Amino acid sequence: MKRILIADDHAIVRDGLRRILQGAPGIEVAGEAVSGDEVMARVREGGFELLLLDMSMPGKSGIELIKWVKATRPGLAVLVLSMHQEEQYAVRAIRAGASGYVTKESASALLVAAIGKVADGGLYISPGVAEQLALTLSPSTDRLPHHALSDREFEVFSQLVAGATVSDIAARLHLSGKTVSTHKARILEKMGMDSVAELVRYAVAHQLGNVREG
Repeated sequence: MKRILIADDHAIVRDGLRRILQGAPGIEVAGEAVSGDEVMARVREGGFELLLLDMSMPGKSGIELIKWVKATRPGLAVLVLSMHQEEQYAVRAIRAGASGYVTKESASALLVAAIGKVADGGLYISPGVAEQLALTLSPSTDRLPHHALSDREFEVFSQLVAGATVSDIAARLHLSGKTVSTHKARILEKMGMDSVAELVRYAVAHQLGNVREG
């Protein structure tokens, strides 16, 4: 029996996932978490073999949370469940230590299959993500500017192009406004751009994140 912790800050999503998993053989829902802090507490306590993790939750979340989980419990399997369909998010999650990446639009059968594979020690990634991972392992002059961003910078970039202000991002990521502003400046410098408007146009052109146009 594979014991799973469901981590998502939306009650309706947790309820749906619990219903799907309760009907799957060999799977037991060991508990739930609604924030990064709760995930950290439950990981320290143990009692489950797989973490089904939403990428965006209050407190520590996303890539930073995946890295913390793997540093704290290296043997714990992490399957990311995200609203982001773009392969770049999946690539960064896998590189941080996740064993799989599934979008919230996936069918329930696919989710159960992914859980089974990851719980047994395998990887669950799409062919497109596998190709992107391979590209990151070999230096190339054709890499796009956003590939040069660190995981934290990419997280800030994604929120900037979605319309979030520096203060919004600081609150969501539990950072100071000064730190976020520094990340913003580095993002613009690394990508050779002068404004958030240019970042938005770039994100639209490359289908990155939930871009707010206008």
